[in-house]
Amino acid sequence: MRETSQPMVDKVAIIGAGPGGLATAIALRKQGIDAHVYEKAREFRPVGAGVSLKPNGLRCIDAIKPGLVNKLRRLGFQVQRTTLKTSTGETVWTTKTPINSKDKELTFAIWWWHLQRILASELPSEVIHLNHRCVSFEQNEKTVTTQFENGKTVEVDLLIGADGINSRVREILIGDRQPTYSGSMCWRAIVDYRDELLLPDEGLIIRGEKTAMILYPLGEGKMNWSAGKLFPESFVCPSAAEVKFRVLKEFSNWMKPILQMIEETDAESILEAPICKRLPLQQWSYGRVTLLGDAVHGMSPGGGQGANTTFEDAYELAECLYNFPDLKTALANYDKRRLQRTVVIQNYSEKMEKLAYKSIQEQNKQSEQNFAEFERWLFDYDPKSESRLKPWKEKVVI
Repeated sequence: MRETSQPMVDKVAIIGAGPGGLATAIALRKQGIDAHVYEKAREFRPVGAGVSLKPNGLRCIDAIKPGLVNKLRRLGFQVQRTTLKTSTGETVWTTKTPINSKDKELTFAIWWWHLQRILASELPSEVIHLNHRCVSFEQNEKTVTTQFENGKTVEVDLLIGADGINSRVREILIGDRQPTYSGSMCWRAIVDYRDELLLPDEGLIIRGEKTAMILYPLGEGKMNWSAGKLFPESFVCPSAAEVKFRVLKEFSNWMKPILQMIEETDAESILEAPICKRLPLQQWSYGRVTLLGDAVHGMSPGGGQGANTTFEDAYELAECLYNFPDLKTALANYDKRRLQRTVVIQNYSEKMEKLAYKSIQEQNKQSEQNFAEFERWLFDYDPKSESRLKPWKEKVVI
């Protein structure tokens, strides 16, 4: 613990105004650090799909800003049951969720746009800088100077790359390869709630031939659909109309209500993306620059842990900057706290992503495996307990 209550750094630049970057800014400003967020987008718009907020991520949000989870919950929606169906509409099973009752009030879904908007509202408007695309940075023993595409520069004590899986900060800092395509394409959209597809408290999983879809309500009369298919190449369509045509083609043998839903979805709102992953790093921080969230541990969506582990990063980075005597020690401990845990969760997420494309018969066999112990370790992450740093029992090789 530092002997002084003064922050170890005065000015921090966070690249990326996604949920991780905004949560980090909230945490640092609470400590008296002048943290600013720099975002390449020209404006905040109602974009993105649904985000699943789990116990581990929500506890970190609550630790960063008490009361914030309740604000999110008012715009989110808690799924009470999950149903698995075939692509032709036959129900395989229905189960209440979550299985662990103590986590029942800690799990819900929210629109990415609502999540970003609520987090941004917790910050002074003057510390969020839109239309600031990071192009380069240089650091020395005392400062980091960041250059933006619009010609502006900023000099700070610490630079944090929270700029997503295609992170420019990581590219400059690490110089490693681009994200690796994992073999599946994903399409997501927010649409008006359709009661012919979903019960009001239900999440729906549908399995087809090398295809899968998840639907769940988001509240306020909206619901999220997320579809995926195994593809040998990560080709992205050049126009919104072609994206929609592609989805309709790939799911053409599915039940009619699903096809009607896709047909009535605004083409411009469908997000198409190849599912990519990042190889784990042995070090996240170099000098006065560090990484956070998808920029360092981009995950397959199968485990629903992308945003949640990012909130863990935000909490732990802020804690290390508060509790250690100097920046070098703080960042070394941040790396140490996060490396092993995120590698384990990356592996879990990739396994869950692959499981989504198994046949119903294989799915039933796989579902017999007991994930309860692992998920207990995953969800029991509690910022108020030192046990949160307890590693998963299996050895992880980086």
